[in-house]
Amino acid sequence: MAKKKTDDRPLAQNKKASHDYFIEETFEAGMVLTGTEIKSIRQGRANISDAFATIRNGEIFIHNMHVSPFEQGNRHNPTDPTRARKLLMHKAQISKLLGLSKQEGYSIVPLKIYSRNGFAKLLIGLGKGKKQYDKRESAAKKDAQRDIQRALRERQKVAR
Repeated sequence: MAKKKTDDRPLAQNKKASHDYFIEETFEAGMVLTGTEIKSIRQGRANISDAFATIRNGEIFIHNMHVSPFEQGNRHNPTDPTRARKLLMHKAQISKLLGLSKQEGYSIVPLKIYSRNGFAKLLIGLGKGKKQYDKRESAAKKDAQRDIQRALRERQKVAR
C-alpha cells in the first residue's frame, strides 16, 4: 500500500496576522474550490492578507481571498478572483468558533494556505485585535531578540 504524500509547506501566508492580532487558537479547514482555483493556489498565486472569515447559517465562509485566474484555464468563463468561498469544518468546531468570535474584540483570521494529501487546507485562527501600544511592544521585543542573536553571533566569531 502506497503512503500518502504530505506536503505542509505554505502556499500563501498572512504575515500581517501576527502583527495585528494575538492568535489564541487555530483550526484547520478545507476549502470548496473549482479545478482551476486549486491549480492556481498550487502555483502559489493566492493572497490572504486582506481576507476574513464569517459564519452564516451554521456555515463558515472566507471573503476577500484573492486567487489569480489560472492561465491555462477556461478563459471564456473565469471565476471571480475574490468571491466568497465556503470552508469545510465540523459543526462542533464552527459552533465553538461562533461562540468565541462573538466576544468583544475577537475575529476569525486566515493564517496560511497549505497542501495536505493533495487537498488545499486553510489554517484559521481566533484572533484578538492588538492595540497600537501592543504592536509597538511586539516590535520592540522582536528588535531586542534580533540584537541578542546578532551579539551572540559576533561573540562566536571572535571566540574562533
